Amino acid sequence: MHTPLPTVAWEAIAGQIAEHTGTRFRIERVEPASGGCVSQSWVLYGGERRFFVKLASTAGLDMLEAEIAGLSELLQGAVRVPEPICIGSDADRAWLVLEYLRLRAGRASGWRQLGAALAAQHRRLAPQFGWRRDNTIGATAQANAWSADWPTFLRDRRLGSQLQLAERNGFGRDLSGRGGQLLDCLGAFFPGYSPRPSLLHGDLWCGNVGFLYGGEPVIFDPAVYYGDREADIAMTELFGGFGTDFYTAYAAAWPLEAGYPVRRRLYNLYHLLNHLNLFGAGYLGECCSTIDWLLARS
Repeated sequence: MHTPLPTVAWEAIAGQIAEHTGTRFRIERVEPASGGCVSQSWVLYGGERRFFVKLASTAGLDMLEAEIAGLSELLQGAVRVPEPICIGSDADRAWLVLEYLRLRAGRASGWRQLGAALAAQHRRLAPQFGWRRDNTIGATAQANAWSADWPTFLRDRRLGSQLQLAERNGFGRDLSGRGGQLLDCLGAFFPGYSPRPSLLHGDLWCGNVGFLYGGEPVIFDPAVYYGDREADIAMTELFGGFGTDFYTAYAAAWPLEAGYPVRRRLYNLYHLLNHLNLFGAGYLGECCSTIDWLLARS
């Protein structure tokens, strides 16, 4: 069994799986899974059973705890997510064990199902914007302290935090002035529009969506919070888009409000800034041009 962990570590994970499922599990094979830019991913095989495992350093335990909490929150929604099995750590590593789901690319019917189901998930509301705990967006800390006001939450917990991080990362000369101007005028993007705190996936790009072989859509790797539903939809358009069938089905279930095309750029600025902070100056030009575009419409 060629794996990056000693046998005793895999045995500890198998023992925890058995404890939480109530059935003994013996690992017969371990294979790497695709993805995993933040943590390593593996599939454990034993008899007819399979489990999906994420591995991180012990410092990553809180990140994995936030993920399992986010998946548990999304289990209350209308879109399928992998069911969390267990989470644990030892002196050298942390792990998260999830239900294994065999996924494939989506067909038109699956994308339509996802659009309708996501609209239903967004109708699950909270009293305020935020969430009960902080989590991460990729490898970046994401603050979720509750706020009664959406523009304030967007300023303080999202765009402002990314702009501050960009300044610490050496991009302040290009972003600070214009970014500060944008933060000061966020209210201008919400004339006559009062978002409700909807249950969001929070990191909903095409790489975090798959489809079961029966066609049912699945979302995973969340950055959960309660916010404007448009923030989820906006990100689906950022890195390739989800296709016409998805958007048509979502709009049929819950049409978007006037002004969304401008707010889409505002919401996606958060993710562009996060990519700047994670991956470097290749995203700086797009961040600057997006801020300028928004300021011209504020």
